[in-house]
Amino acid sequence: MTVTWEELGWERLAAGVGRCRLPGWDCTAGLVVGEGTALLVDAGSSLAEGARLRARAEDLAGGRVTHLALTHPHFDHVFGAAAFAGAEVYGAVGLDAVFAFERAELRLDAVRNGLPVADADEAVDALVAPRHPVSGEWTLDLGGGRQALLANVGPGHTAHDLAVLIPGSPEIVFCGDLVEESGEPQAGPDAVPARWPDALDRLVALGGEDALYVPGHGAVVDAAFVRRQRDELAARFGVI
Repeated sequence: MTVTWEELGWERLAAGVGRCRLPGWDCTAGLVVGEGTALLVDAGSSLAEGARLRARAEDLAGGRVTHLALTHPHFDHVFGAAAFAGAEVYGAVGLDAVFAFERAELRLDAVRNGLPVADADEAVDALVAPRHPVSGEWTLDLGGGRQALLANVGPGHTAHDLAVLIPGSPEIVFCGDLVEESGEPQAGPDAVPARWPDALDRLVALGGEDALYVPGHGAVVDAAFVRRQRDELAARFGVI
């Protein structure tokens, strides 16, 4: 029996493309279904959540998750990554260094934000660097005429921000936390405020006026929303 996106609590954005909002931190995970392939965008906040996410994604895709794109190195987006064994993993250049040398900071941030210590320890111990670092743009052929463009559009929210563009009508851009709808964008110690507005300019140039922009947290937005958030960030950080 075929399940629908809605039956599993996912929001269908286009044929073979959708997203869900994970509990706890309202973090978005995206899914793009190709021919015998499936790309997941972000992996959840723990190994247990990653395993649940993988099971639901594979129910929708009718096969295993073959590709995983990590939009940035914050725990609520990457701590489930080890649950996707066998998938080809992509991230912005430098994500590997964060996983290798900043594990203590990732763990502390997770625990400080409410992730149980045991879950944080388990996830940090299992972190593996992405096999495929993206420095500019990388096109994935997912089969059946489906492509995904991975674009290193940062720095901004972090030093390692990756966006995922799915061509189609409409085009869909998974923005990670470069864009947030459910609250003011969070700028932690690893943010690069002086570059963030430029990153949002690149997002809009990537997707265009008619695209759907999927934020890391909150409801799907349009190009006008992204431009407004760009101007608010520029004013907030004094960026000309």
